[in-house]
Order: sequence, then C-alpha cells, then structure tokens
Amino acid sequence: MTKIPSHIKRQAMSREFKPSVRIGKTGLTDGITEEIKGQLKSRILVKIKMNKGIYDREARIQIWEHLEQETGATLVMSRGNVGVLWLN
Repeated sequence: MTKIPSHIKRQAMSREFKPSVRIGKTGLTDGITEEIKGQLKSRILVKIKMNKGIYDREARIQIWEHLEQETGATLVMSRGNVGVLWLN
C-alpha cells in the first residue's frame, strides 16, 4: 500500500477540484479507461464521477480496484459515486 502525502489528500477532497471523467449509463468502457490513463499522464490527480444508480456499493468498490490495476494509479479517496486516482 502506497502512503499518500497529506497535500494530495487535501487536493483530492477539495470541493474546488471538479470531476474530469464521468462514467455514464454505458458503464465503464475501454474508452473511459484510456481517457483516465491519458489524463493521468498530464495531471497528478483525476477525479471520476459515476452516474447515480448505475452501480451498487460492491460494484463501485470493484470498479475502483479495477481502475487502480488498469491505470497503475492509487485510489486516494472514494465517497459515494466519486473517486480520485493519483499516479505516484
């Protein structure tokens, strides 16, 4: 498990930090995964928001784990249908 610096946690939890990727009714696709990978190359953090009602709690946990594996990033935080990935 990677230790996440406190300044990264603060930035991830900031209300001013808006989602840059949205997972819509089509769900998690290869295109969305590639978009996240591309954004992680140019940014420190990527905030992802899933539409409400698409996935239950267990499915969201699995999606965050899948995205961590696919992108090589670390999940900084997840709350409800929003998560933040950090490429350290």
